[in-house]
Order: sequence, then structure tokens, then C-alpha cells
Amino acid sequence: LLCPCFIYGAYVFLPFDAPLLPTVSARLVYTLRCAAFATFPIVLGMIVSGISRLCSSALEAFGELQREVEIHRTYVSQSVHLFILYFFNMAVLATYLPQEVLKLIPLLTGLFAISRLIYWLSYAIGRSFRAFGFSMTFLPLLAMLVWNLYSMFVVEPENLLA
Repeated sequence: LLCPCFIYGAYVFLPFDAPLLPTVSARLVYTLRCAAFATFPIVLGMIVSGISRLCSSALEAFGELQREVEIHRTYVSQSVHLFILYFFNMAVLATYLPQEVLKLIPLLTGLFAISRLIYWLSYAIGRSFRAFGFSMTFLPLLAMLVWNLYSMFVVEPENLLA
């Protein structure tokens, strides 16, 4: 319930518009540039994971990981997988959105980055709290997937492979 409210509030109240992007290639470049900001939580997680592994009291480099190290490693792994899905869905979404609504691309990117940071924090607090951060990442991804499939098969089925 919070994700649509956050996106709608940001869409209405943040004072920026997407640049004029008439071609598909310009939209994909715009999406690629926005997606670069979504890698910030992943890179931060890699840095913290490396530092926690260096500061770990484990005697063997490839031995059993401590909980602190395992939290960061799992976060980075899951974030990379979700980022790949998120990026491809955003790239397809950018090709189907009208020009007036392209403001959603940076907003969805920001939501992804914030929700991954919330997931990381809640995962470090306790495993029972991580559902909130994960749902803030996964449910917009699911909504994008449904919209992309709807656009491909119902709205423009003649341009499916064009």
C-alpha cells in the first residue's frame, strides 16, 4: 500500500519533468542513466561486505561465515538479482510509457534504491522485519512486469517483436 502512495506523492509534488525523449533509443539511454543510481545500495553493500569480511575473526578465508558477514553477502546477492530484473522491466516500461509519464522512471529507480536500503537495515535488525523492505522492492517489480506484459500482448500485440 505504501509504494503506490510514495510514487504518486513523488510524481505530483516533486518539481521535475523527464526530458523530451521521442525515440526508443533515447528512452533506453535515459533508463540506463537512471539505473546507474540504483546500483548505489549494491556497491555500498559490497564495500560493507568486504570490510566485514576483513574484520571477521574467521581463521579460514573460505570457511563458515559469521552472521554479520552472511547478512551483507546475502543482501548483495539478492540485490544484484533484483536489480537485473528491475532494470530489464524498467527498460521495457520506458518503451511503452507515454512522454508525459516518463517521470516514473527516475521515481521507480529511487524507490528501488531506498527500498533496498530499508531491506538491508531491517535484515540486519532481524529476519522477521525484512518483509517490508523486500515487498517495497518486489511489488513494484511485479506491477511493472504485469504492465509490460499487458502492453505487449493486449495494447500493441502487432509490435511485439518489432
